[in-house]
Amino acid sequence: MYFDKVDRGERVVVRRGKYRSYVLTALPVDDSYFNEDMLNVLKESILEVEQGETLKITTSSEISELLGL
Repeated sequence: MYFDKVDRGERVVVRRGKYRSYVLTALPVDDSYFNEDMLNVLKESILEVEQGETLKITTSSEISELLGL
C-alpha cells in the first residue's frame, strides 16, 4: 500500500516511535546500490574469501596501517 502511493508520486512519511520519521522514496532502476556492477564486485569478493585471500586485523595499529593513517 505505501509503495503504491510512492509509485503514484505521493509523499509517504513513516513514523517510528515518538521522535523518528522516515520518508519513502522511489529510486530509478539504475540508481540502486545493488546494481549489476555492485553485484559483480560482491561475487568477486566472495570468491576471494573462498580462496583464502583475506587479511586478519586485530589491533588498532593494523587498521591504521591498512587505511594509510
